[in-house]
Amino acid sequence: MGLPALEFSDCYLDSPQFRERLKSHELELDKTNKFIKELIKDGKALIQALKSLSTAKRKFADSLNEFKFQCIGDAETDDEICIAKSLQEFAAVLQNLEDERTRMIENASDVLIMPLERFRKEQISAAKEARKKYDKETEKYCAVLEKHLSLSAKKKESHLHEADNQVDTVRQHFYAVSLEYVFKVQEVQERKMFDFVEPLLAIQNTRNRFESTRSEVEILMRKMKENPHEHKSVSQHTMEGYLYVQEKRSFVSNWVKYYCTYHREPKRMTIVLFDPKSGGKTGDEESFTLKSCTRRKTDSIEKRFCFDVEAVDRPGVITMQALSEEDRRLWMEAMDGREPVYNLNRDNQAEGLAQLDVIGFNVMKKFIYAVDTRGIDDQGLYRIVGVNSRVQKLLGLAMDPKTCADVELENHEWEIKTITSAIKHYLRVLPGPLMTYQYQRSFIKAAKLDNQEARVTEIHALVHRLPEKNRQMLELLMKHLSNVASHHQQNLMTIANLGVVFGPTLLRPQEETVAAIMDIKFQNIVVEILIEHHEKIFRDVPTPASGPTNMQLNLSRRRSTESKAPSCSERPLTLFHTPTHSVKGEKKNSIANATVAELQQPISSTVNCNSSSSSSSSQGRTPRHSLTSNEGEQDARQIRPSSLLNPKSRGSIPTSAMSPSPTSPRSPSWPMFSAPSSPQPPSSASSDSSPVSITGRKARALYACKAEHNSELSFIAGTIFDKVHGSREPGWLEGTLDGRTGLIPENYVEFL
Repeated sequence: MGLPALEFSDCYLDSPQFRERLKSHELELDKTNKFIKELIKDGKALIQALKSLSTAKRKFADSLNEFKFQCIGDAETDDEICIAKSLQEFAAVLQNLEDERTRMIENASDVLIMPLERFRKEQISAAKEARKKYDKETEKYCAVLEKHLSLSAKKKESHLHEADNQVDTVRQHFYAVSLEYVFKVQEVQERKMFDFVEPLLAIQNTRNRFESTRSEVEILMRKMKENPHEHKSVSQHTMEGYLYVQEKRSFVSNWVKYYCTYHREPKRMTIVLFDPKSGGKTGDEESFTLKSCTRRKTDSIEKRFCFDVEAVDRPGVITMQALSEEDRRLWMEAMDGREPVYNLNRDNQAEGLAQLDVIGFNVMKKFIYAVDTRGIDDQGLYRIVGVNSRVQKLLGLAMDPKTCADVELENHEWEIKTITSAIKHYLRVLPGPLMTYQYQRSFIKAAKLDNQEARVTEIHALVHRLPEKNRQMLELLMKHLSNVASHHQQNLMTIANLGVVFGPTLLRPQEETVAAIMDIKFQNIVVEILIEHHEKIFRDVPTPASGPTNMQLNLSRRRSTESKAPSCSERPLTLFHTPTHSVKGEKKNSIANATVAELQQPISSTVNCNSSSSSSSSQGRTPRHSLTSNEGEQDARQIRPSSLLNPKSRGSIPTSAMSPSPTSPRSPSWPMFSAPSSPQPPSSASSDSSPVSITGRKARALYACKAEHNSELSFIAGTIFDKVHGSREPGWLEGTLDGRTGLIPENYVEFL
């Protein structure tokens, strides 16, 4: 089991649990220090042994080289000559081997010993110095605090105010030292993974991850130093901290320091005798159920910041002293004391304009198309950031329906780095991360699995549990990032690099903690898997063992969307329409086929802001919407409900509508509206038995429509019809526009 993460917010509480976690890190550092000392000792012994071995082998080689056979007679045979030369050759081999060993030994100290000694002196020694400083500041703060709390409440206000400022200064300095110590401890723990073994193993990837993590932790520490009150963990359910409890024994009143935790729901208070100076518990836990809490008047007790607590299961009144007036107010508020209730919790930031709606999808599609066509080979794509003011301006114009049509991304006024930064900023300012807070921990847990195949399988299943719009946007993004990674030789953005860029954005945690920062590397792994396996993950639904079948999944999504009619801002880009069969005789035989047809026909109908329409075929009376396709991807034609089909082909779907046709627009249009995301409820106008009984009324077009027959009208979204009448064709109305009368789809207009 690994070491627990040390949260910066815990430095302000300084709880017994925090001290225990900190102690476990300190013990691990001591263990590491001892291990390095032994390693240095053994390494030096090994080097000395190698030198001795090399000397002995050289001496042996010299003996072999000098040895000569004395032959009998005045001439040597060929065998005798060969034997004499073989000994000399063997001696030469030994000499060469020892030459190489000598070179290795000469570098052994620099490669093995020096990094160990440097890490021990620079890192572990620095952590020990920080520890000494932290212990010293702890003793100083506790002593100053005890002296401050012993001041009489009857002293002059100016004297008390000066004392409050003094102890607050000491307290802030203690917090700063505590933050720096925690930062240093965790930095050393991370550094030991690679710092002294990097020359041997060349683990550059681990160093890169450390540098990224370290910068994030350092930024968080700086934020907490600058605004400590904003980062103190204030829970709605618990209140915890140090309190001094008055204990009366033998007519003598003593004030004892306890660490107290109060749970609001059961009204349960737990107190533990604990002294931070000694660094450990000095007593057992005590708990009681709160009955009431009352502030003590200044003139009723010598001490300041006091309040009385009554317990249900404990006799008498317990007098407690908080650390400051602010601290007392917090305790009183938590325990519903007789004190004015102040709300310290800041209001949540107002949600931005960025939403997973039609506008958001269209903006992302246009941005992605621009990156794919203009800057796919740019080096450092998505790593190099744009100017913030330009990014804000682009996103503001793009998200505004009034100005969206004026934004031309083909114009080099908008740099690629501005567009990529706008994509990242849009994903960051969504109300929640694209992969949701709900499944954030599940994705991280999946990335920590040992088996690579199990990781992919689990992430595959989790993706299909995401809300429909989140999953669609994630698919759109992953397809694009896969394309970016396929050009990594030009843009230098590998899958790993893209994971580093998008991991913290797509899987950002609900709370910014050290533990969350430590999980960034696993966030990156999740994104890497999504990019590498995006075709399988988004094309195939999980197997029954890991998730519902495709038909069950789509049925559940359909039921959820049909249960509540979405507003215009909530309609997804991809829509599912349910064909309604008006012929009663075909109802029984067509249920299964209609269901399958519904589930197999994703409808991606959006209307161009500039009212540009794609060319339409002459089959069926189905108005077409202008579609935008990025990277030449196939656009799906809208399949209108059967009530909107030509009466002659009612109950069947034209072949042209069943087969999507690829398009590759030179300059993509920018659709900003979509057809309804769920079928309209049947009205009297859609019945075969009687025509629509609507007299001439003005109406406004909700969506654009391209006429396919002379009897139909073409119009754009927002068009005002002079008169609209009922029609004898089910699902159609008769509208008058500029003196011309023709058919218009019933659910494409709203009456004024």
